[in-house]
Amino acid sequence: MRVRRKKRTKRLIVLLSLLLLGIVGFRNILPNLGDVFQYHHVASGEYGWNLILVNRDNYIPDDYTVELTELSNGQKVDSRIYPSLQEMFDAARAEGLGLFVADGYRTAETQQQILEGKIEAYKNEGYSSEEAEKKAKEWVAVPGTSEHQLGLAVDINADKSQSTSEEVYEWLSKNAYKYGFIQRYPENKTDITHTIYEPWHYRYVGNDAAFEIFSQNICLEEYIETLE
Repeated sequence: MRVRRKKRTKRLIVLLSLLLLGIVGFRNILPNLGDVFQYHHVASGEYGWNLILVNRDNYIPDDYTVELTELSNGQKVDSRIYPSLQEMFDAARAEGLGLFVADGYRTAETQQQILEGKIEAYKNEGYSSEEAEKKAKEWVAVPGTSEHQLGLAVDINADKSQSTSEEVYEWLSKNAYKYGFIQRYPENKTDITHTIYEPWHYRYVGNDAAFEIFSQNICLEEYIETLE
């Protein structure tokens, strides 16, 4: 009887030891589970391709595809917005403005490179890794959350030999809606868009939506809410 009891005791000790090791091991990997299982809300296209809402809370669908048209300077945009973009540029140039698309479609890889470059720049300024990443994300979207990956957004700069940035930005702010484009990140909507003011960043939403957004002085997030 004593031999059996000793064996049972040893087995119980072994089982308890294994259980304890398992708990400790699980606790060690627990903080990293969030990195393994990342669940993101996927942007919906229920209101049409031109109104897909992509931001830090709405990721681009994994199966999203886009047909691109290359501009004269090598930048690319969604082929569906090219005619409207060309019409807008023709109108601006007819009024003596010089402007060009400085940045159009980006791949996720390019977006990641831009983010990493911004982080490194802040590190070189003396910020810690954590601080540098936080500040960089105020300027650069995390891959999967950038409108540039949709092909529907363009950064428009001035040709300084013909116009100032202020002249181009002012013209766009007053006229872009006529061609289906909106200033995506207005100065008075940063608390909603969670993105700094970008007077150069324009997004195609279509003529009807652009007119409503412009006339009501709202941003895309607010406009989508009116549709829900």
